Amino acid sequence: MDMEFVSELAIEGDTRIVLVVVDGLGGLPDRSTGLTELEASNTPNLDALADDSVCGLLIPVGRGITPGSGPAHIALFGYDPLRYIIGRGVLAAIGAGVDLEPTDVAARVNFCTVEDGLVTDRRAGRLATEENARLCALLNEIVLDGAVAHISPEKDYRAALVLKGRGISPGVTDTDPQRTGLAALPCEPVPGAGEQARNTARLVNEYVLKAREILADRYPANMIVTRGFSCLPDVPAVTDLYKMRAACVASYPMYRAVGRLVGMDVLETGDRFEEKVATVARYWSEYDYFFIHHKPADSAGEDGDAAGKMRAIEEVDRSIVGLLSLDPDAIVVTGDHSTPAALRSHSWHPLPLILKSRWERPDDVMEFGERSCAKGGLGAFPSRELMALLLANALRLEKFGA
Repeated sequence: MDMEFVSELAIEGDTRIVLVVVDGLGGLPDRSTGLTELEASNTPNLDALADDSVCGLLIPVGRGITPGSGPAHIALFGYDPLRYIIGRGVLAAIGAGVDLEPTDVAARVNFCTVEDGLVTDRRAGRLATEENARLCALLNEIVLDGAVAHISPEKDYRAALVLKGRGISPGVTDTDPQRTGLAALPCEPVPGAGEQARNTARLVNEYVLKAREILADRYPANMIVTRGFSCLPDVPAVTDLYKMRAACVASYPMYRAVGRLVGMDVLETGDRFEEKVATVARYWSEYDYFFIHHKPADSAGEDGDAAGKMRAIEEVDRSIVGLLSLDPDAIVVTGDHSTPAALRSHSWHPLPLILKSRWERPDDVMEFGERSCAKGGLGAFPSRELMALLLANALRLEKFGA
């Protein structure tokens, strides 16, 4: 559904909408139990919510397409992720507190471990944020010929690299091989990107070489890899599109950046889900729409830690009652993408979804899981259509036509 069309029907109101995103929620069945991480979790409150709601499956970008976190999230807010391309570098930089200029080129950086020329750990043992900051300070001594480079810590092993200068372009390839056991890649211009991209690739390779020399004795963070080179996009604000006061309740920098980029107020909150619920309660009268993001399930999935992913899901279950007690007019619990522990990465699998509203028709789903939600009344539909459903269930869309 076209975002501009939904925007034309949007009206102001005094109703409340809550979107709970459990990052990486979807999974795959364990070979020994036959259950996904969600299905195996102890979730009595989410099961009760599913029993009293309408359920379905979300397709983040398209069938068979594995989404990054950026496109997966903006789709949830009603944007077409194929039209509004938000690079990972931009999100990393904004999340790290960088004020980007339109001509800046930003990249996501991972501190990583290299042994015998091969990347053996893309997360450097999940480096502590404090050590990340110390390493960034060392790397900010790097001087390039033709541009200014600055690296800022984001969180854990993640950082943001920003290049400033004339004649630079985001049209270059990643140096992150995305898998262990491989060498870091050289940065190259994207075919047809032109002289500015060739210049940028040269600068990136020069920076990475100097970074490797500085980090050589800093094991396990003895190297960096880069990805998601991008510039600041022009994105219309959700506050204007949907005529609502929107708040982002997230503790992880990248998702705070997503909220800020689409025009949400970003609220200070803690890492635990119960702290996020408390934040929503504190600001309940000030906003119409709350986007609540919870990261740990995705991190555990990427680590192949099925038990840790289950604990993260159960943490949400314990505190979801606090959100329901606020009596939102429409509430959704879902994910941005699937991160099965079996794959240790994002995947293309659709996401289970619960939609609770007094104006929806409850279906026969009695528990929150991938297979049960596949039988739900909403069926499988694109994530970008979710915002229209939320607005409709909060009575914030006018009738179309006479």
